[in-house]
Amino acid sequence: MSPADVPTETPTPEPHPGASPRAESLPRSLIIDRKSGSHLTAPKLRWALLAVAVGAVIASLVGLFITGYDNEKGLEAHNPSEPAQTVLDKEFGTAARGDCLSWTKNDRSDLVKVDCSAKHLFEVAADIDMSKYPGVEFGPGSRFPDSLRLTELKQEHCDPAVQEYTGGRFDPRGRYVVGLMYPSPDGWKNGDRTLRCGVQYSGSSGTPLTASGSVVEHDQSKVFEPGTCLGINQNLPTDPVDCAQPHAVEIVSTVDLSAKFPGGPPAKDDQDRFVEEECTRAATDYLGSPDAVRNKTLTLFFDYLDARSWLAGSRRLDCMIGKGADREGFAPIVGSARGEILINGQAPVPPPNSGRSTPAPLPGAAPLPPQPQPR
Repeated sequence: MSPADVPTETPTPEPHPGASPRAESLPRSLIIDRKSGSHLTAPKLRWALLAVAVGAVIASLVGLFITGYDNEKGLEAHNPSEPAQTVLDKEFGTAARGDCLSWTKNDRSDLVKVDCSAKHLFEVAADIDMSKYPGVEFGPGSRFPDSLRLTELKQEHCDPAVQEYTGGRFDPRGRYVVGLMYPSPDGWKNGDRTLRCGVQYSGSSGTPLTASGSVVEHDQSKVFEPGTCLGINQNLPTDPVDCAQPHAVEIVSTVDLSAKFPGGPPAKDDQDRFVEEECTRAATDYLGSPDAVRNKTLTLFFDYLDARSWLAGSRRLDCMIGKGADREGFAPIVGSARGEILINGQAPVPPPNSGRSTPAPLPGAAPLPPQPQPR
């Protein structure tokens, strides 16, 4: 498998009114802190937002090239005068728009077509025969393209192909990324010039994960089952892990916004209020007590669906709990929040009950208070 390609450029979202200049540099489509019993300071909130944003960008924008196979034959071009292709070559060589592919071996030598309702690793959006393009770049005897050129080919051909395949409803922040499959160097040498563009569900490191159902038929929201814990790497959320392992956040619920907002994209404040209420209720049900989040010194977070995701048909968001660490992203948690947990290796100590309620942080990041100036 070849290296991950270069992420596509993401439009700069508009800043939230009242946010500080530093906050304005952050994307709006981030996880937002909500009522948790313990107030999250503005710097801490900013870092939590930034940390999850980085994780979301990595997970949603990195797209893998899926290479030809590292076997002896490679993926040779099909020639009717030659002996019949192996099953491996036949499966790749005949994969067309709407086909779903899967494999289990690291060298992908057991690639097969499967029904898209079953678990799969790649859904083909288009197959493009580059030999039909004018010029010598893809002609007989041409040099195998390097990773930079493959990145360009993915952007030139696969990005628009996936948009066309999904009817212009591809969510750039959803669970799928645009992928490219191309012949192995041996297959290229033997004349195969077919690129297969498609979509795949990718982990934070770019590793393909299994998906079920076609991208054109399902909500593309990147959500997880309640009880799922997302691992932690350099204080940022990663992929699902056992909750007994160190993790950044734990999913407590998924909120569906379609019934509440049946029309176009809702105003951000309206969306925030609705999701906050749903997530607060869900966290209480999940943990069994309205005081559990506070007593475990955790914070309730949720995401935001921007207009691009909404217009692509995404309608679901995760509610999650974690522990923000000032300027250090997320603190590692071991154990499910439904039971005993360790935060940074220590059992959480419930804060004293002062009898005073803590105001909820506003959406986005509040401006920093005046800072003392050096003399």
